[in-house]
Amino acid sequence: MDTVPNSSDIFLDPADNQRLANLCGQLDEHLRQIERRLGVEINNRGNAFRVIGDSRSVYAAGEVLRNLYKETEKSVLNPARINLFLQESGVDALVEEEIASEAEIILKLKRGTIKGRGPHQQRYMRNILTHDISFGVGPAGTGKTYLAVACAVEALQRDTTRRLVLTRPAVESGERLGFLPGDLAQKIDPYLRPLYDALYEMMGFETVAKLMERNVIEVAPLAYMRGRTLNEAFIILDEAQNTTPEQMKMFLTRVGFGSTVVITGDVTQIDLPRGHQSGLRQAIEVLKDVKDISFTFFTAKDVVRHPLVQQIVTAYEKMEGERDKGSSHR
Repeated sequence: MDTVPNSSDIFLDPADNQRLANLCGQLDEHLRQIERRLGVEINNRGNAFRVIGDSRSVYAAGEVLRNLYKETEKSVLNPARINLFLQESGVDALVEEEIASEAEIILKLKRGTIKGRGPHQQRYMRNILTHDISFGVGPAGTGKTYLAVACAVEALQRDTTRRLVLTRPAVESGERLGFLPGDLAQKIDPYLRPLYDALYEMMGFETVAKLMERNVIEVAPLAYMRGRTLNEAFIILDEAQNTTPEQMKMFLTRVGFGSTVVITGDVTQIDLPRGHQSGLRQAIEVLKDVKDISFTFFTAKDVVRHPLVQQIVTAYEKMEGERDKGSSHR
């Protein structure tokens, strides 16, 4: 299976700045909405758009952009109209994939078995097991971090790796937390909590604590990676959309012999200060033609969480759609 992402350059004519602003939305919110739905990355400069992702998703996103640009000639777009257009256009059928005929990937851990749900999660796990560096890109709730930790734990239990290194940039998610109490480890722990939660579920609290005491498992902020070379390790970089280009390059050059690296992130949820480029977005663009690096792009349909979450999301989308509709009438 081809793991190198496809890219397509799209030029929308005529180049009308007002129509292009209408298409992209405020702070590119319309583009982010399309990215989440189709599992792609969209970059643009003027009327030139570049779409990166799986071949079917790239094609579908191109069709959506062209058709929406035609709509901008006669109407003002908003998130509700974008959502309705995506539902009525049939793009979901274009990006749906048949389940791979290859054997299903099942990880047997001491506390149970874990397997991917759906073709994207299966592809993701297969990519991690067969590539030294793998990217998992998509919305929250698609299992990117959880499955990466599961593969890391399984490698540790099979003695195919000597240690686990889990890291993420310490960036606040739209909140100002102020000065946190405690020593340095206690200050950074809240940022790393999702990684701890996955480890505790798969290995148990006591086992994780013992392995951390022996430094077999290391959980650290990304800044701690500078100047190190990690050999025979399983390394996971979580929330990679909040890295700067310099941090991403630094991290990727830490990879040593016999190591496996998994990088996860959601390019639609960047918490960096406005005007700062995401290291994950740049890495997808720069490394998309490197054949030994795998990319898995998840879509909103891959979200696996409590059934109520989907109902909550739907309710909020309905409320936002009615609000936007009321604003347009006024």
